[in-house]
Amino acid sequence: MTKLKLGPITEEKPVKATLELPASLHRDLAAYAELLGRQTGQPVRDPVQLIVPMLERFIATDRGFAKARRAKPAGDVSS
Repeated sequence: MTKLKLGPITEEKPVKATLELPASLHRDLAAYAELLGRQTGQPVRDPVQLIVPMLERFIATDRGFAKARRAKPAGDVSS
């Protein structure tokens, strides 16, 4: 089975954000959610739930971002 980068989705108190997704991205999220559900044994009811863990994973593994964070004062990662 394919090893996915995301693990089980945890429930946390959300912060409301509104965004529009291209239909093709939503289809990809739905397909990823199905694969993730089969891999973890925990079905993902709403593919949009994947956006936050995907962004968290992306940020956590972005070496350039981590380097910039270490080099600049807290809260100042612009440019």
